Amino acid sequence: MPASYNRCILIGNLTRQPDVKYLPSGSAVCEIGLAVNRDWFDKTTNQKKSETTFVDITFFGKVCEVLGEYTNKGSAILVEGRLSMDAWDDKTTGQKRTKLKVIGESMQLLGQPRKDPPPQQPPQQEPAYEAPKHGDPTPDDEVPF
Repeated sequence: MPASYNRCILIGNLTRQPDVKYLPSGSAVCEIGLAVNRDWFDKTTNQKKSETTFVDITFFGKVCEVLGEYTNKGSAILVEGRLSMDAWDDKTTGQKRTKLKVIGESMQLLGQPRKDPPPQQPPQQEPAYEAPKHGDPTPDDEVPF
């Protein structure tokens, strides 16, 4: 049997809101887009360069609900998964189409998870004058009369 290993680890930012749907069985399915950046220094041009790769990822199960609840477009996440080739017939041209994507197996949130804004609390105001507590000595120069 030939050797093979199919594992990818990606860190990037969501390109859109997670799209969580449910199968008739009740199991969740989630499609996300991930932008993965690569920066390097090109010695021939003596310039810093960068490129962005956009990856489509599909998750199944409970992790979909976590993504839907705690992430937004732009959220940073780490994804572990495997490569998968989608194949279909293009309805407009009739041609066979393929697309390489990732089946997500685990995910970690990086940075701050999405939260509802905290309720507004009135600012704490300091009292204009605080009377001395019982037993505290009051200097004579602070007596108001």
